[in-house]
Amino acid sequence: MPIYKFQAQDQNGRIKRGEVVGLSESDATTKIAKKDLNIIALVDVTDTFMSKLSRLIAPIKTKDLVVFSRQFSVMISANVPVVESLIILIDQTNNISLKTMISDIAFEVESGAFLSDAFAKRPKIFSDFFINIVRSGETSGKLDEVLSYLADEMEKSYDMAAKIKGAMIYPVFIISALFGVGIVLMVYVIPNLTAILTETGAELPISTRIVIGASDFLRNYAVMIILSVIGIGVAIKFYIKTYSGHRNLDLMKLRLPIFGKLFKYIYLMRFSRSLSTLLKGGVTITRSLEIVAEVVGNLVYKELILETLESINDGNPFSTVFEASNYVPKMVPQMISVGEKTGKIDSVLDRVTDFYTRESSNMLDNLSKLMEPLIMVLMGVGVGVMVAAVLLPMYNLASQF
Repeated sequence: MPIYKFQAQDQNGRIKRGEVVGLSESDATTKIAKKDLNIIALVDVTDTFMSKLSRLIAPIKTKDLVVFSRQFSVMISANVPVVESLIILIDQTNNISLKTMISDIAFEVESGAFLSDAFAKRPKIFSDFFINIVRSGETSGKLDEVLSYLADEMEKSYDMAAKIKGAMIYPVFIISALFGVGIVLMVYVIPNLTAILTETGAELPISTRIVIGASDFLRNYAVMIILSVIGIGVAIKFYIKTYSGHRNLDLMKLRLPIFGKLFKYIYLMRFSRSLSTLLKGGVTITRSLEIVAEVVGNLVYKELILETLESINDGNPFSTVFEASNYVPKMVPQMISVGEKTGKIDSVLDRVTDFYTRESSNMLDNLSKLMEPLIMVLMGVGVGVMVAAVLLPMYNLASQF
């Protein structure tokens, strides 16, 4: 859909500039006029370099989709027609990439396409989970309900992801700063301080010799170290792209001390939340499991889910495969079994989601509190080693006089 750049004048005579997306030039003119602006100039900039660049540097983020889903669900729940809801959302978003995409979707739906099919044409933006939830709502005639479910679940997932990132910012920043300061000390400061000590010919403590050796190694082989780190990083990146490499990485996450338990909780929460949402949306259990296998984000759990799907197709209960797995707490298959017997598996999955959401949140809070003293201890050890390496031999020299 065309993007127009405009220059207009408001009621007070002030000049306003901006961009608007419209089906045509007259549609863009109408949208600008609704803002009580008098158009001075209107130019189609859809295919210009700057317009393409602005869309490239303003990608559609998860937060944008969360806001879009919530606003869209509210409008559909208020019985606003789909196309009209999308047109309203075009004006409410500031992200030019999202604005353009919504405009294209609105045009396709107005031309007779299903909303889910319009979303499906953009697999890099909308996941299979998102598309199938919308499709189930269109099929069942409950688009407003499933969009509300979808918006709720996307907000919860986004909040959890934001909380995890927030908990990691502080320790990553401190450790990175310590690492940087350590390199500067080893390359520039330590050699000057220890030059006098080595010239005396006195026997130096083991800590001083280690620090001097490390400093000399960093200075003499800096280029080789940098190239080695880059080479190892590239090799690991290519290895992770292979199935076995990706699986081993996912397996390592689950086996990490402390953090492994947190990762396990997050994946189980994602599994139960996604599956519950799909089932409430009217998607069949087999199709739901196929989608959740792609959404869960860990190959170990993906294999478990696909194995569960095969087991169900063979006539076995849902909980059979989970009961035999070491990566699924016994509570989960037990609750799923109860849900199968009572016919309320979606409600049971909601309870599982709530439980692991609380557990993950509590664990993140505890980790955040634990990080501070651990980092202080790490800093103390680092500073202590440096001080001992420099001051101890100086004290020994001074005591000889």
